[in-house]
Amino acid sequence: MSRDMMRSTAVISVCTAMSRILGLVRNIMMASVFGTSLAQSAFVIAFKIPNLFRRLFGEGALSAAFVPVFTEVLTLEGREKADEMAGRVMSMLAVTLASIVIGSILVITIWLKYLPVSETATVVLPLLRIMMPYMFFICLVALCMAIQNSLHHFFLPAFTPVILNVVWILTLVLICPQFGNSAVHRIYGVAWGILGAGAIQLGVQFPFLRHWKFNPGISFKWRDEKVKKILVLMGPAVFGMGVFQVNVVVDGLMALMVAKWAAATLAFAELLIDLPLAFGTAQATVLLPTLSRQVVELRYDEIKRTLSLAVRILAFLMLPAVVGLIILAVPIVRAVYESGAFDAQSTIRTARAVMFYAPGLLMFGLYKLIVPVFYAFKDTVTPVRVGVKVVALNFLLNLTFVLTLPFEYKHAGLALATVIASCVNCFVLSSILQKKLGAFDLAEIYRSFIRSLVSSVVMGICLVVLRPVVEHCARDVMGLAGKSMYIFTVVVCILIGSIVYFLMAFRLCKAEMHEVMKGFWLRRRESSKV
Repeated sequence: MSRDMMRSTAVISVCTAMSRILGLVRNIMMASVFGTSLAQSAFVIAFKIPNLFRRLFGEGALSAAFVPVFTEVLTLEGREKADEMAGRVMSMLAVTLASIVIGSILVITIWLKYLPVSETATVVLPLLRIMMPYMFFICLVALCMAIQNSLHHFFLPAFTPVILNVVWILTLVLICPQFGNSAVHRIYGVAWGILGAGAIQLGVQFPFLRHWKFNPGISFKWRDEKVKKILVLMGPAVFGMGVFQVNVVVDGLMALMVAKWAAATLAFAELLIDLPLAFGTAQATVLLPTLSRQVVELRYDEIKRTLSLAVRILAFLMLPAVVGLIILAVPIVRAVYESGAFDAQSTIRTARAVMFYAPGLLMFGLYKLIVPVFYAFKDTVTPVRVGVKVVALNFLLNLTFVLTLPFEYKHAGLALATVIASCVNCFVLSSILQKKLGAFDLAEIYRSFIRSLVSSVVMGICLVVLRPVVEHCARDVMGLAGKSMYIFTVVVCILIGSIVYFLMAFRLCKAEMHEVMKGFWLRRRESSKV
């Protein structure tokens, strides 16, 4: 992995970590105010819908099709032609999104006025009507971010999610209390805050684009070969991601059918799982434009080396997170969420979901690394073809676990189904990719994986042995109780686990540790120059 890639990954990792920390603060506040109530579950489902379109028309299918073509035009034809193409795509996207938003609001309004609705729907649908325009803003934001990433400007795209979290937190503090005392009323304040955050996120993009001399303009000349190429590439990805995202919504609805608290519980667990994925997300963001350029220049050996090292570093960082989350699930959830409306029962249910989600961390990160390779080759069909089958498998596993597991574990079964389906997806895509590019150095990847796994297991054993000692020290020696005791336990255990893991890694994983440290050192040195 080049020095520039490691530096860019470090930049995105720092910004993503900042966003995740603020997101954690906002989730702690959401847990305290709304707990795992019907209002929170309804909000989770309603928020999934605009995010579904974001995946289709924003950072998902459109970005996957746009970045390789934009990079190709930029490399072969120059900046002016790339700007023209981007302007046409942006104008077409804006018109499409506006039409979807207006149509959706009309349908929801008619539904609420003339059709019978359940108790849950009376909360979900009004929230969805408020947040649908957020889809317009965030999809355009995602396209702006894709343009900046293609130009190798990674800071603002990585920093943009911070804006959402800051506005969300301010909304919980300043706006929600104005909507009443009940959770069902206050959740509407959150919905309006998210809509405002989307407008702000879009607004900050354009000054930076102008600063980098990006002037796409508004153009309705959509009958362009390059735009057509993007649409052709985008078609299969829209279908595949559409099936996948519909499956995500169905998962949420199925959780809501299991119990009113289940969707909220899974959402809180997912947010904890997302924290360690910051580095995997950063790697994937940097890889797509880099791989696209390598494909244009036919440097296939470099593609294999880049991806191989990225996978090894991913395993090095994710495996200790997997072990730590499984062992410390209960104290982590207690330390993070348990207060106010989020009670001890909510903690146990959320911790179970965390433990079932945790083994999937490596697969979730690996998927983010593999798919950009297909997109770099302008192959959006293969991930779709595999993904549709995996979605069907996930749905069958959901039904199996919901029907067979005890009631208190049914929601955790939905998490386990997601992990198993992700493993199958990554295995199949990896096999296809190896046939496309030729043999990878699998032996080195396996050796690296085993070394990281051994280091993680040793760390886990130490945590199992020392956790009761740390809790005893916090409770009986320091006199801590309740939330403060669990915060102390989690912080100390994470410090101990990190020290043990990196001591082991210093002996067993020198190459991976060197690459990680080099990336953060480059980021620090770059910051000192500013």
